[in-house]
Amino acid sequence: MPTPSASAVDRLHEAHERILDQLSRVIVGQREVIEELLISLFSRGHCLLEGVPGLAKTLLVSTLARSLDLSFSRIQFTPDLMPADIIGTDVLEEDKATGTRQPRFLEGPLFANVVLADEINRTPPKTQAALLEAMQERQVSVGRVRHRLVDPFFVLATQNPIEQEGTYPLPEAQQDRFMFKVFVRYPSFAEEFEIARRTTGAPLEEPQPVLSAADILSLQASVREVPVSDHLVRYALAIVRQTRAGERGVPEFVSDQLVWGAGPRAVQFLIVGAKARALLQGRPYVAEEDIRALAAPVLRHRIVVGFAAESEGVTPDGIIDRIIESTPAREDELSRDPRFQTIFAS
Repeated sequence: MPTPSASAVDRLHEAHERILDQLSRVIVGQREVIEELLISLFSRGHCLLEGVPGLAKTLLVSTLARSLDLSFSRIQFTPDLMPADIIGTDVLEEDKATGTRQPRFLEGPLFANVVLADEINRTPPKTQAALLEAMQERQVSVGRVRHRLVDPFFVLATQNPIEQEGTYPLPEAQQDRFMFKVFVRYPSFAEEFEIARRTTGAPLEEPQPVLSAADILSLQASVREVPVSDHLVRYALAIVRQTRAGERGVPEFVSDQLVWGAGPRAVQFLIVGAKARALLQGRPYVAEEDIRALAAPVLRHRIVVGFAAESEGVTPDGIIDRIIESTPAREDELSRDPRFQTIFAS
């Protein structure tokens, strides 16, 4: 298997620093959110962002698109939005020279490099499914004709956790299509002070593009070339397989608190994301810290907490933290542990 060259590692690490520099001209704080968005982008994944209104989610996504010299489209999801409103539709176009009419496809807002699906839980399942099909297949079908989407293609969907009236929550199977679920939290006092100071003064400085679409495609290919040891694959599997309540070797607290665990796609995203994280930090190899750092955004929307545990304040992130704490990171400890021998043998 090829490995990324030193120049590829340097290019992605340098690009990471330049993107952060451009984003910092507009966005205050949110470093963890930005890191996870970039990891997802260079892994060819999509992100589901959750946060209350007013935390600059839309500004962050549009600024990221401008700093990457990518086309950007924002779709405001509403209860009356139809699939054709986001995909596009066929229209009859008249040729003024001959008077004949020919069908022509008018592209919808999905035909952009970066698509912000704002408040995805406010639109009916039919429209949600049209978006998720495009995310998975990177194409849309209108009638019998398939239309390829642009590449790179990156969907960031947001949902508001505090309003449930008139919403259509994404089913677990559809959430599984997103690589990460990212929490956008309130800023610290110092960050909010800086936000207030910046946004009430002179216009903000515009970010400058630092990467083209071709550059991003090249760097996405480099991510796949990062080597990962068999031990780290087993380590990722050990974390994910412990979320499956009722299986052999699973901790008792998991079986008591979870009703559903993560599937194989979680392992795939965890390993690919770890590769991207390693390159962004200037390393040509994956380490245990990369797996641990991405466990929560990869798993939190793929596990289902039971009603009794949820009523007691148990959260997916809390369970993931306990799983990581109970999983040995060293190869010899992991391979000799009887409980994990059972998990690996099942």
